[in-house]
Amino acid sequence: MLAVDHRLRDSDAFRRTVRFGRRAGSAALVTHLLVDDESAGPESVRVGFVVSKAVGNAVVRNRVRRRLRHLAAPLVAGLPPGSELVVRALPASAAMDSAELGAELARCLERARRDASPVAARTGAPS
Repeated sequence: MLAVDHRLRDSDAFRRTVRFGRRAGSAALVTHLLVDDESAGPESVRVGFVVSKAVGNAVVRNRVRRRLRHLAAPLVAGLPPGSELVVRALPASAAMDSAELGAELARCLERARRDASPVAARTGAPS
């Protein structure tokens, strides 16, 4: 399970990550990865989830969110320090089992990591 320290809960952080983070999508998920070099330490890696009503009723949405939290927990260690990750579930995610959802998450995260660059480099801020 994803530790409470690694959960992204602030709406401003969600907004910043979605706006400036590297996006990678698939049929079931969209990930936004923001790497901020100013934060330090692996404890600064945070992950947030967005599961809208389009995915299904409350039971289905919570099941998808729980699966994603469980699947994201081991991936946190592989993210660069200072990273923020937002995972948005699409309606197709409700029909997937955990193995398929895990493969989608790993594929999207790998694509986002490959192209992610530190915030300062993209925004033109001095390092």
